[in-house]
Amino acid sequence: MRFAEHLSAHITPEWRSQYVKYDEMKDLLYTAKEQAPSVETSDQNVIQRYFSIFDEKLFQYCDRELHKINNFFAEKLAEAQRKFGDLRAELNTSQDLNLNKDGLRRRKFFPDKTTRMVRTHTRKLHDLKLAFSEFYLSLILLQNYQTLNFTGFRKILKKHDKLLDTDRGGDWRKANVDAAPFHTCKQVDDLIIETENIVTNELESGNRQKAMKRLRVPPLEQQIKPWVTFRLGLFLGAFVVMVMISIITIIVQPVDCSWKPALRMYRGVLLIILAVFFLGLNTYGWRSSGVNHVLIFEIDPRKHLSPQDLLEMAALLSCIWSFSVLCFLYSPLREYVPRYYHPLILLAILLIFLVNPTRTFHRSSRRWFFKVMLRIVTAPFHKVGFADFWLADQLNSLVSVFLDFQFLVCFYAVDFNWSSDSASTPCDERCNSYEYGIRSVVACLPAWFRFAQCLRRFHDTRRVFPHIANAGKYSTTFFVVIFRSLKGKFEAQYESDLENPFLYLWLLSAIVSTIYSYAWDVRMDWGLFDSSAGENRFLRDQLVYSSKVRRRRRDERTNGCDRLVGNGALVVQSCG
Repeated sequence: MRFAEHLSAHITPEWRSQYVKYDEMKDLLYTAKEQAPSVETSDQNVIQRYFSIFDEKLFQYCDRELHKINNFFAEKLAEAQRKFGDLRAELNTSQDLNLNKDGLRRRKFFPDKTTRMVRTHTRKLHDLKLAFSEFYLSLILLQNYQTLNFTGFRKILKKHDKLLDTDRGGDWRKANVDAAPFHTCKQVDDLIIETENIVTNELESGNRQKAMKRLRVPPLEQQIKPWVTFRLGLFLGAFVVMVMISIITIIVQPVDCSWKPALRMYRGVLLIILAVFFLGLNTYGWRSSGVNHVLIFEIDPRKHLSPQDLLEMAALLSCIWSFSVLCFLYSPLREYVPRYYHPLILLAILLIFLVNPTRTFHRSSRRWFFKVMLRIVTAPFHKVGFADFWLADQLNSLVSVFLDFQFLVCFYAVDFNWSSDSASTPCDERCNSYEYGIRSVVACLPAWFRFAQCLRRFHDTRRVFPHIANAGKYSTTFFVVIFRSLKGKFEAQYESDLENPFLYLWLLSAIVSTIYSYAWDVRMDWGLFDSSAGENRFLRDQLVYSSKVRRRRRDERTNGCDRLVGNGALVVQSCG
């Protein structure tokens, strides 16, 4: 892997602007090399003057980068030292409350003040372990910051000497980078050792293996797991085969309206599986482009799902889904299990997978998902994190899943005849109707979650824009659903839909909601059409993906020659 890719894949996202600008300095080097006076047509003195001026500008640039990195490192080191002092003081306070736990066992049925103090002390120790674990991770990130920046300077200056056939880059590195505080400072290493010793001796009773298991941070790069790849291919192959059999069966068998309930119930599950599959593709794209989603979503880096894990999970669930569909299609031939029991069995399998309490099927990830979902449902009552509103946004794209599950519950509770294995009224749309208002409430839930989150963020920041404006975008969904429900409620009173006034209110609200949402997504969420984006016309000011970088590099190498040497001091070859 090239160092530019390695750097982008291992940076801490919040510190992105504080790292050495390796790509920009490399562009400067290649551009200077291409724009240099020709050896065949130019005097040697002209060539030397050209590279002397370039070196002066490059080293000034490096000096500014070095100053930026030293200042940022000093700031983060001071912050880490303050945090370590606070944690140590908290630990000392907790140790002062180290009471006899045997008394807790004797009084567990008659808790008194001492017993409650012991329980509080136990909870506090657990919180301290988590706090030290998070602090240790921050130290590893700071240590990684030191290593990446030093390696960046070393490689770019080595490349400088190789391209320009000189040793001035190496001399500058020895005089400046090797002696820079961010490189020579060993206090981060000392803090890491002290943290390991404290967790081992004070919190894990001298068990270093257990302490390091809690603290150790795995490598940031994703390790490809051969067995996961094998299972992924196996499940996908089985899914394709079963889907082809299902399609052929549907074509051969006659289809009537009695199949409608099954189509709605199976559709909701399939959309969830597709969401997991595309999330796996997204995480792969993020990692490939240097977006560290583990830190952005505040996921424990010791326990997180890789793109392979997500794709394998989606492939396994898709196999279960397609097998259930086949069982539904062929159940009339082998009546061991009634036909409409199969969608219910599929849902039961998914619920067991989600709430499974054992240490299998990625328990830590499932717990993280439930915690985020709980914060989404109770959005107005606590602060909103990035993962909270990101997942709530995904739910707004899965409204049909909510409606399909509402239909499933209604179907088995109201419309399904358990004795005859069929709907009481096969072609009735009772559970798909907005008549009773339940379906309308369900359709509004995802928009309500984001609406409440926006109000909470306004409460925390007191910023009308963008939070109140964003809440207004989600509120338009309420009007769309309300007018859609009223249209269906009163459509029997009109001979034609064109006479129904709620039809026009529904269309108007839908148009307003669509335009509002699309404009907000394009301008605010995607950051397009930014007038202050500089050279990234119609895009964001800062870009992550590499296609634009490659195009910009090519443009810089073919444009005018005055950019690096400036003020026309030298006569250089035309690059046109």
